[in-house]
Formats: sequence, structure tokens, C-alpha cells
Amino acid sequence: MDLTAGALRAVAARPHVLLVATPGGTAARLAAERRLRLDDLPLARTPAEADILLVAGPDRPGLRPAVDRLWQHLPAPRARAHAATPDAIGPALDRCRTELTRPSRVDAGHSSDGDGNGNDNHEGHRGHGDHHGHGGMEMPAGLPMAGTGPDRDGLELDQLHIALGPFLIDWPTGPTVRLTLQGDVIRRAELEEPGEQLGDGGHVPFWAEPWARAAEGERIGIGQAARRRAAAQLDSLGRLLAVAGWAGEATTARRLRDDLLDGAPGAALRPGVRRFARRVGRSRTLYWLTRGLGPLAGSRARAAGVGGPAARADGDVPARYRTWLADVVRDVDRLAETAPLPADEEGPRGRPTGGEWPSAALARLLPDLLEGAELAAARLIVASLDPDPDELAAAAWGVTARG
Repeated sequence: MDLTAGALRAVAARPHVLLVATPGGTAARLAAERRLRLDDLPLARTPAEADILLVAGPDRPGLRPAVDRLWQHLPAPRARAHAATPDAIGPALDRCRTELTRPSRVDAGHSSDGDGNGNDNHEGHRGHGDHHGHGGMEMPAGLPMAGTGPDRDGLELDQLHIALGPFLIDWPTGPTVRLTLQGDVIRRAELEEPGEQLGDGGHVPFWAEPWARAAEGERIGIGQAARRRAAAQLDSLGRLLAVAGWAGEATTARRLRDDLLDGAPGAALRPGVRRFARRVGRSRTLYWLTRGLGPLAGSRARAAGVGGPAARADGDVPARYRTWLADVVRDVDRLAETAPLPADEEGPRGRPTGGEWPSAALARLLPDLLEGAELAAARLIVASLDPDPDELAAAAWGVTARG
């Protein structure tokens, strides 16, 4: 009996997939998440538990070195693929599963490119949360040497420098936040400008597409925009709940998101959405886990150019996720509205200001909100703001809207 072949067939039957989306790749990521859920293929949380590395979205040359570093930490047997578009996801996964049964090619690190352009991207990371996303940091490249500095109690403590990003599970793809830690407290946070590695400037962000089309004079109905906005908020809620360790409700959020994007009517969605909103909104465990984290007054948010849910929430992480929940319930009730989208109707993350997509201002706020927080809280704070990688990679609002 060929034990090696049997083991490879078992891996290929239900491989763990490490999914990473490049900026501008939201549509491809959503297609990948849906395919994995329908095929009951588990998502890997770390490179060490992955059999397949799947990169979804357009090629970003500046991110290729980080992709390659992450690939190095996948154990054999392994396979990797790059699927630039939603249609390429299925074939890319099928090829990877086939390659997992061929040890001579897999062990050599063979990769398949789902868009036929000869490129294969994936993102490495310096730090990675544990399975629950609560700050257990895994640094494949090794820990840096620690220096010392005075802490808030006047003691001398080691200073440790780590980076979160550019690729991290349930992290906004692309940006990197560099942290200086003393003990488990973030003493300094700096947002690394992504620069040219992210943007070609030629795409419209997936979640903001109805608003960009309306700005060009296309007639967009209120219900059409409400559907996209509710799906975007559920996508954000799924990310936050996954980071908080509530996997079951994270899956529920993503199923409801997919149902919205598939065009399910409001009457069919309403009961499930309201049950979900009640469970999450009234959860004492989630509230106690996140209360007091990342407080952001509405006046401060607006002064920084931030609008949308983050400004309306006028508070901490629970205030922000409860605002998302209320928005989703309201929008599902509006799906049948056909009146034209008003000019002042905000998108999922607010309205563009000063020629910028709203996520740019959200990203700039991150360092201030992280400084003074414990490391375990960092990813919860980021997930509660959830700047959109597509918006961060896009050109200025007016340029992108004009195509």
C-alpha cells in the first residue's frame, strides 16, 4: 500500500486554505470565501496549518516579496495559486488540489496562476494573531532584539518593535502598522505608507461602487445602495467577530452578506438579520471583551475627516459594532426602495472628503487609537474601524469616479 499517496489524497480531499486578498481584490476574495464555505474547506489561520496558499485579487508587484516570505512558511505538501478575478477562484483551487497529490511538484513549491499572467502573489507577515486573534504573535522571521525604555510607572522595561501587516488574517490588506511595545502596552504606533505597492488607481472600490456610479450620473436606487452597504457592514462585522474569537457568528455574518449580494429579497433576509443583530448586540461577553477600547469621539472623528459609522458611533468598539448592526437592520428594511439615491447618502465608510475615499482618514487615525492600548486589543480596534483596502489603493475620488 502506498502510504504517501494515500496521505496526499487525504490532504487534497479537504485542504486547509490560507486566503489572502490583494488591494482591489474584494470581489475575488468574496468569491473565494463563498467557494470555501460551500465546499466545506477550512480556512487556515496561520501558514503552519495551511496546505494551499490562495491569493485573490490583482497582481501587486510591491507585495510579491511579502507573498514569497509567507509561502516559505507553509509545510509540504503545499500548493499556491493566484486568482485575479472571481471566475478564476474555482479553477485555481481545483489545480491546487490536484497538485497536492503529486509530491515531486508540490515539494518543489510549484504554483498555479489563476489569471494566466505568470504572476503569483502572496503576503508574508511579521506578526500573526493566534486562532482567536487576541494578540498571540507569531513571527516566522524571528523576534527582533529588545531595547529598554521607561514605562508609564517609571520602570525600565524592554522595548520590542513588531509590525502588523501587510498581510494578516482579518486585517485590512496592504497597510502596515509598526508598533513599539513595553510589556504588553503599545507605546508608539506608526502607519507605514503603502505607496506604490498598492495602487494602480484604475479601479472603483467594490463596496463604494454604487456611490461612484451615482456620482457619474447613473441612476442608482436607494435599495440598490442599501443592499451593498448592508453587505459591507456584515463583511466588517464578520471580520471583527472572527478577531474576537466568535467564529460561529462570524460565519453567520458572512452567510448573510453573501445572501445580500446574491439578491435575496428583504422579506427572506429580515428574520435572520434581526436574530443576528440581537445576539451580537446584546452579547455581554463581546461587550466586556471590547468595552473601552479605541474610544473615538464623534467631534474628533469629524475633525480628522472621518464620517460614516465611525463618527456616528461616537464611542468605543462596542459603540461602533452596534452602529453597524443598526445600519444593517435599517438597510435590509429598505431593499425594495426604488427612489434615486440622494446625493448626501453616505457609503459604508462615509462620504469622500477633499478628494479622498473615506478609508484614508480612517487609516490615519489608527496610530493615535492604538497608542496606550494593550497589544491584545490592537486588532480589535483596527477591525472596529475596518478601513477598506480597495479605497486605500484607489486613486482620488474624482479621478476614480470618472474612470
